[in-house]
Amino acid sequence: MKLTANFSLVEMTKSETALRHDIDNTPDADQLENLTTLCECVLQPVRERFGMPVKVNSGFRSVEVNTKVGGSKTSDHCKGMAADIEIPGVANAELAQWVVDNLNFRQVILEFYTPGVPDSGWVHVSYNPGDNKKQVMTAAKENGKTVYLPGLHA
Repeated sequence: MKLTANFSLVEMTKSETALRHDIDNTPDADQLENLTTLCECVLQPVRERFGMPVKVNSGFRSVEVNTKVGGSKTSDHCKGMAADIEIPGVANAELAQWVVDNLNFRQVILEFYTPGVPDSGWVHVSYNPGDNKKQVMTAAKENGKTVYLPGLHA
C-alpha cells in the first residue's frame, strides 16, 4: 500500500525487532492516517528536495515493539507520527537543518551525530497537526546516558 508517491506502508512499519520477537506491528486506522500525514507533510517533501531515496530506519512501532527497543513510553512512533530517517550521501546535520528551515513539524532530533562524520547518527522527525511545536534538539551520550540538548549541534 502506497502512502505517498515514494513511501509505502511496508517501509513505514518494517521492524527487525518485530520480526525477531514475532510481534504484530500493524497500525490501526488512526495510526495509519497519522503515518500517511507524516509522509505527506515531511517525508515526501524531503524526498522531493533531495531527489534521493529516504531511508526509514524506524517508522511506526507498536507499543510492544517500542518497549522492546527501549523507546519512550510517550513516543510519537507509537502513534504513527514519527520516523527516524537518513539519506545516503547527505549529511544528517544538513538533512535536519533543511527540515527545521523548511517544514512544519513537532520534533526534529539530530540523534547521536558526530561532527565531521556526515553519515553518523540519524534524524528523528515527527509531525502532529494538533501540536507542531517545532522542538529542535540534539541527542548525545554523556557518561553512558542519553541527553537532549536544545538546538542542532553539528
